[in-house]
Amino acid sequence: MTTLPAAAFDPALDLELRREVAVPPHLVWRAWTEPALLTQWFTPAPWRTTHCEIDLRPGGKFRTVMEGPNGEKNDSTGCFLFVVPEKLLVFTDALGPGYRPLGAGFMTASIEIEPTATGTLYTARALHKDEASRKQHEEMGFQQGWGTALDQLVALVKGM
Repeated sequence: MTTLPAAAFDPALDLELRREVAVPPHLVWRAWTEPALLTQWFTPAPWRTTHCEIDLRPGGKFRTVMEGPNGEKNDSTGCFLFVVPEKLLVFTDALGPGYRPLGAGFMTASIEIEPTATGTLYTARALHKDEASRKQHEEMGFQQGWGTALDQLVALVKGM
């Protein structure tokens, strides 16, 4: 596991989805870093990710546009903080490309990808500024939503 000095897990502020999946790490990485793949799994159905921009470098843009079944739309732009190929992605919606403050950030996320004997240990963390934000994200369905998205990622890469 790649350790980040500022990303220690705090259960009062953070949420975590940790699961071993039966797909190789390089395919999990591709699913996270290639827009054409990310749009196919990133948002739990019936929502869809209709657009994605990835500039895969620290300070680079990470933008997704998600659309709901009733016309809802969520356009989120952030930036990557850390990129360790096939091991770690850290991104936030608090900063835009080039680390420019956006003002209304909700979270910083880390995706750790570790090889195992049968596939990948996948650890997704959502770090929040306060307990109220963590609770809001939990009530929005973090575990189910991020778990469903991971299931969709696995199904996609198994077919590759």
